[in-house]
Amino acid sequence: MAYSYPIEETWTTEEITDVVTFFSLIEQAYESSVDRKELLAAYRRFKAIVPAKNEERSYFSEFEQSSAYSSYHAVKKARNEKQDKISMR
Repeated sequence: MAYSYPIEETWTTEEITDVVTFFSLIEQAYESSVDRKELLAAYRRFKAIVPAKNEERSYFSEFEQSSAYSSYHAVKKARNEKQDKISMR
């Protein structure tokens, strides 16, 4: 499915690509499964681009409104699980 990804015009092409990759991994976690370490690495890169917690919440909220997928819950599960793959199903 196609979703609207929250991006900023001021970001570089690399930053936009990295943020889109992060949100696509969130989608993958909900639609099938995703490698836990890959998701956490993408989240760390997302945090390098969006370090402010209030901005993170804003982007997460915008994506959740568009897709119905909670980035917060997916990252939380990835942090707490020990399995290689996680699924939000």
